Amino acid sequence: MRIFRPLLLGAAALLGAALGLSGCFTERQNEGGQIYASHCANCHGAQGEGLKRLIPPLAGADYLAKNRTALACLIRKGVQGPLVVNGIEYNQPMPAADSHLTDSQITNLLNFVQTSWGNEQEVFTIREVSEQLQACGASDGQ
Repeated sequence: MRIFRPLLLGAAALLGAALGLSGCFTERQNEGGQIYASHCANCHGAQGEGLKRLIPPLAGADYLAKNRTALACLIRKGVQGPLVVNGIEYNQPMPAADSHLTDSQITNLLNFVQTSWGNEQEVFTIREVSEQLQACGASDGQ
């Protein structure tokens, strides 16, 4: 039994560490939805439905696929001027996320939008988002 005790203690420590790590990943898994709820839902709606002809919807938005390479910069820098979503022109400014969202948070936010409300777009990698942000001079490297 003495031989097995160190093995059991080691296995228990390993299991505890694994559970701690999975909790860390679980928290990050929901980060996109949490960011959306606190930063985006006031305008775009809790279900991405937008607001009539003032604020474009994100649910079922053709804009997401047509403008994939510009989405990270759109979040970081905001939008001024008209854009067309599902054939409807919108012309309300969207505020910039500038420095209050990191590159990884923008990635999680984009992936939440890409896979919510019937959207079935390809998810982003952190590298892809960072490259987009570097191209518009807005990457924070995080």
